[in-house]
Amino acid sequence: MIQRNTFCREGKKLIEVKNLVKRYGSHLAVDHLNFTVESGQIYGFLGPNGAGKSTTMNIMTGYLGATEGEVLINGHNILEEPEDAKRSIGYLPEIPPLYLDMTVKEYLDFAAELKKVKKKDRKAEVEKVIQLVKLEEVEGRLIKNLSKGYKQRVGLAQAVLGFPEVIILDEPTVGLDPKQIIEIRELIKELSKNHTIILSSHILAEVQAVCDYVMIIAHGKLVASDTPENLERLLNGSETIELTAKAEETRVREILDKIEEIETAEYKQQNDGTTDIFIKTVNQKDIREKLFHIFAEEKCPLLKLNLSRITLEDVFLKLTQDETRDSE
Repeated sequence: MIQRNTFCREGKKLIEVKNLVKRYGSHLAVDHLNFTVESGQIYGFLGPNGAGKSTTMNIMTGYLGATEGEVLINGHNILEEPEDAKRSIGYLPEIPPLYLDMTVKEYLDFAAELKKVKKKDRKAEVEKVIQLVKLEEVEGRLIKNLSKGYKQRVGLAQAVLGFPEVIILDEPTVGLDPKQIIEIRELIKELSKNHTIILSSHILAEVQAVCDYVMIIAHGKLVASDTPENLERLLNGSETIELTAKAEETRVREILDKIEEIETAEYKQQNDGTTDIFIKTVNQKDIREKLFHIFAEEKCPLLKLNLSRITLEDVFLKLTQDETRDSE
């Protein structure tokens, strides 16, 4: 597994997941997960559909019991001390727990009561949350008459009630239109100023847009955890110079044989007489300028010359595919 190396945080430990296992009969949904969530960041819990993300979220929030292992929230075991543990977390499941025949304000009053917000503070806190997630325009409307984007905001509002230290969001933008997705992402960033956020998603763009730290899960296993930048850097041995030359492969090989910085080169002869070349260099040296001049001197036109750097998408695909092969 790829783990963090240079990413430093000074926050306290809010959540500790220790050797977590969940079995459904013979199916192993969560496979000995271990990770820590510290304060002050947005964490992305990334994995393909069926990877075990929602199961893990449900165990962390006390909705589901683990087969083995434990989850500590602010030092409290989620199963042994559920009330103390749940005081520190707000949870928005993939399907928001809404009562459609209530108005937004009625529902949030009810949710505040369930969360044991003191009666004398309840009105002010509900009003504060309504302003925070921008529900003022719809607070008197029935939830069933709201758009999906507004329903998601109501779900976020109930998660924020009580102002817990950690807010856990399971696929928070699924089913939303592009405008609603942007609005929810901006809202998540705003909430992160005062809360630690754990965001579960199978959408790479989602994680890249808002998260400071990424945990990648596949087949119930944690296969990587680090910042997006560090994950890309750790796998940058795959960095490649790609070029297309207007020449046959034999001619291109003659030219490239003169360049000592090349470690490996892969050639693909095309039917139109051009050749695609994929080059890895010694110590990842960027030799694009040298290649340009040498091909010009040899009067061999280059149709393409660029450096292909690995992206978070490449990291995600490689790690989840590697885990798939290992499990077969």
